[in-house]
Order: sequence, then structure tokens, then C-alpha cells
Amino acid sequence: MRKTMKNLFISSLMMFVFLMMSTVAFSQIEGKWKTIDDETGEAKSIVEIWKAKDGLYYGKIIKLFDETKQNDVCDECDKDDPRYNKPIIGMVIIRKMEKVEDNEWDEGDILDPANGKVYDCKMWREGKNLQVRGYIGWSLIGRSQTWLPAQ
Repeated sequence: MRKTMKNLFISSLMMFVFLMMSTVAFSQIEGKWKTIDDETGEAKSIVEIWKAKDGLYYGKIIKLFDETKQNDVCDECDKDDPRYNKPIIGMVIIRKMEKVEDNEWDEGDILDPANGKVYDCKMWREGKNLQVRGYIGWSLIGRSQTWLPAQ
């Protein structure tokens, strides 16, 4: 009886630790994310997101899956944007994201290098995936993408 209680306690403790670790892992955005093309459903890039010394979150493209785009630059970016005509690989496309709630990041922006447009940005976790919403003005008017953890 005592051994059964001990095993039950250990199993319960392990489950609690696992659930706590899962909750912590699913409430972070730091790491590498695979972006998916809206039209083709194919993997488009890998974006690495990190927390900077200023306490805000930033993300840069570290890989493009399309071999024909390896040397592309952001020639559609606004000429006043420091990213204009810079290589897309290595480009910071997510800037100044702030954690505003337990599972929500907002107040920053995201660049779409394909069209050079900068959008307000909001992010949140859904399970292991990252939801990324680019919008202008209100978040109701915009587009969301699901980014997958990159292995």
C-alpha cells in the first residue's frame, strides 16, 4: 500500500512538472519558426525570434526555402526604410514586439519583404504554433498566419 501511494505521488508530481513546463514553453515566442506561404501551403522561410536587451522581441529571416530567392533584396521596401535594397536573409522583419498579456505580444510591427509593406503586428501562441497577425489600424482588418516550430 505504501509503495502504491509513493508511486502515485511520484507520477502525480511528474505530471505536474510536465504540465508546468508545457505551459511555460507554450507561452513564449522565442525560437525558430517556419513560415508557410498563404497561396501554396509550402514552407517559405525560417524566422528566428529573440528577446533583446530592451525587453522587446525581434525576428529575422535566417533561411529561405526557395533556392531562386537566396540573393533577393527588399527592393519593394520604402526607400526611407534602412532595410531598402538589403538582403532578405538576415533581415529583421519583426520589431519591437512587447509582451502585453500572458500569451499575447503586440505594439510592434512586421515587414512583408515581398511587397515592402510594414504592418502593425500581434502574436499569440495556439498550442505549439505561433499565430502572427499583420494589420493596419485595427487588428480586425488584417491577415493572420500560422507559423510552425522549426526543427
